[in-house]
Amino acid sequence: MKLLMVDVDGVLVHGRPSDGLPLFTYLERDLGLRLEVLQEAFFKTCWIDIVTGRDALEPKLAEVLGKIAPHLGARTLIDYWFENDSRLDHGLLDDLAALRAGGTKMFLATNQEHMRAAYLMNELGLSSRFDGIFYSAALGYQKPAAEFFRLATERVGISASEIGFIDDVEANIEAARHFGWKAMQWTAGSTLQDAVDAFSG
Repeated sequence: MKLLMVDVDGVLVHGRPSDGLPLFTYLERDLGLRLEVLQEAFFKTCWIDIVTGRDALEPKLAEVLGKIAPHLGARTLIDYWFENDSRLDHGLLDDLAALRAGGTKMFLATNQEHMRAAYLMNELGLSSRFDGIFYSAALGYQKPAAEFFRLATERVGISASEIGFIDDVEANIEAARHFGWKAMQWTAGSTLQDAVDAFSG
């Protein structure tokens, strides 16, 4: 394995910094908006275009909030969202840093829109820990689409068989393996050594 691709949500990032709870746990209490309403009006109807780069997060969210929560600005909700979905697994980051120091290239491979991708790299400091990021809005496809894996492979310029991948979603693991990557599903008890052993086995 010359290169490791690492998923973000469910692997590197786990919810609220204070307690690890899902990011919108207290959305109604904090911002006066019910999560079910936001899910129906925004995530179920608009998210696919945003996460694949066909639409922009802030203007679309502003449009939706104008109808369902006129009291709430898009930027306020975005800041709340990103800050409450930023609990990093520092143990895993340390293990990844050791592997990278040994010569393994390290990239993020994640379904994100442009603003949060930038937040992850710049505000959470992941740009200093990874050699780059492949994310759905930039590629135009989201995992588990084969095109996501094809484009990421082309851009790193090495054989698919030399790429390792950890992700918490089974469908993404299956798609990566189908494309030729070595892949392991990440669960609560997983360690990076488990993955390294699986990839070299």
